[in-house]
Amino acid sequence: MSTPIPGPQPRGERLGDDARARLEVDAKEIISRYPRRRSALLPLLHLVQSEQGYVSADGIDFCADQLGITAAEVTAVVTFYTMYKRRPVGEYHVGVCTNTLCAIMGGDQIFAELKEHLGVGNDETTADGKVTLEHLECNAACDFAPVVMVNWEFFDNQTPESAKKLVDDLRVGADVRPTRGPDSVCTWKQASRVLAGFPDGRAAEGVQAGEASLRGLRLARERGWRAPEAGAGDGGNTGKEAS
Repeated sequence: MSTPIPGPQPRGERLGDDARARLEVDAKEIISRYPRRRSALLPLLHLVQSEQGYVSADGIDFCADQLGITAAEVTAVVTFYTMYKRRPVGEYHVGVCTNTLCAIMGGDQIFAELKEHLGVGNDETTADGKVTLEHLECNAACDFAPVVMVNWEFFDNQTPESAKKLVDDLRVGADVRPTRGPDSVCTWKQASRVLAGFPDGRAAEGVQAGEASLRGLRLARERGWRAPEAGAGDGGNTGKEAS
């Protein structure tokens, strides 16, 4: 059974001079995209996470300095959004949807068996540092339930067996391809950099929309269904098809 990696010391990893210099260049580019500096906080936190793998106290101070706000204001945001981690996580963050539809379709069973298979609990990391397991709320992919995500890439219609094979492949470095999206899974830090606003050029790879998502569009076209016209009645929704 794997032993979870312990959490960091109170301040966690410190940003070295080289790392800080790199981050400052990227931070200026991010901040320039917003009319108000503080609006850049969310991507800045992802930027710090792409360097450290999580958001340390030093990373919080860096964001506060860049935006001219207090560390308390940054901390309030970090602790609100679960995508920002306060301690080191694995190279691959494996999230199992346990919201209602995924749960009844097998998500609860997948999560329970992965915990036993990996020897970790919720939001814990395997001793080799490869996989962090976490149960997630809705991934907005209910038509593919039960869904597992690896560094925010979709693995649809999972079973306990397929999910266990998935994490085993991740741990040994085997090729792993999402059901939809890019041709392979990037690391946690690489995913954080993309979320910070620095595309990796892979957005057009792989399947963009699955069959279950496209079925409704196809039926609408076959049957001539149209969205209601705006501008009339209750909030512009007449409840009638447009001509």
